[in-house]
Amino acid sequence: MIPFLAVNFTPEDIQRYTEQFITSIVHYIPSLISAFLLLFVGLYLVRLINRFVRRIMLKREYDPSLSKFMADILLWIMRIMLFVAVIDQLGIGTSSFVAILGAMGLAVGLSLQGSLSNFAGGMLIIMFKPFKIGDFIEAQGVSGTVTEIQIFITKLTTTNNQVIFVPNGALSNGNITNYSEAGTRRANITFTVSYDADLKRVKEILHSILEKDSRILKEPKPGVVVTGLVDNGVTMAVRPWATNADYWDMYSDVLQDMKKQLDDDGLEIQPFVKEASINKISKTK
Repeated sequence: MIPFLAVNFTPEDIQRYTEQFITSIVHYIPSLISAFLLLFVGLYLVRLINRFVRRIMLKREYDPSLSKFMADILLWIMRIMLFVAVIDQLGIGTSSFVAILGAMGLAVGLSLQGSLSNFAGGMLIIMFKPFKIGDFIEAQGVSGTVTEIQIFITKLTTTNNQVIFVPNGALSNGNITNYSEAGTRRANITFTVSYDADLKRVKEILHSILEKDSRILKEPKPGVVVTGLVDNGVTMAVRPWATNADYWDMYSDVLQDMKKQLDDDGLEIQPFVKEASINKISKTK
């Protein structure tokens, strides 16, 4: 058995320690109050400055994605500076604290390499601008309209109103198809007609459909071409151009009108036929 050390406190010792503790608390209260005041006022000023910077960027018509990205970075920088100031006001040495914070930052950075990659990807997206807010893009196996570019992720809204969050690291390192960059799109509607069909008449019908639709651009000129000869008929393609805003409605209406006009003229669209082969094994007796 290890004997416990006996500590004898006299009433005078208890009184002296109590007075020292109360004195320390009294001396520390002003620093504690000032630190809390600095924290609350600082948080208010940080929000105020952040809103002011956003308004200035909006008035000067900066790119919305760049404005939000830079405002978010500025917000976190000001929060870190405020935190260091509050620690200093509490009497904690900032030099040793900064060293500890740096070591913690290194450890966190090593454990969050993916997040740092996403941050770097966000910087690359903002710098090189492969897309901006409002563009319809396809990347990483998903497609949608860009609604927000954050520090670590990019937010897409699909055509059926689903929200997809794509990491910026993977987004900046992969292929990106931007359907909004050029402002116009060309449809490529393919179908097959019978070998007995009058191709000249088919082209006349299709050209008349394209000429009647005001959403189809005159330049570049729309085309109707033969693209191949397959087992079940002649493959053709209709290639009209439209603006991004009119593209999907135009695409749907051209398909509908094409089917109706060809049916009315007795020209049937051939179904897709999948060729199958059967192996017969003869048995000799």
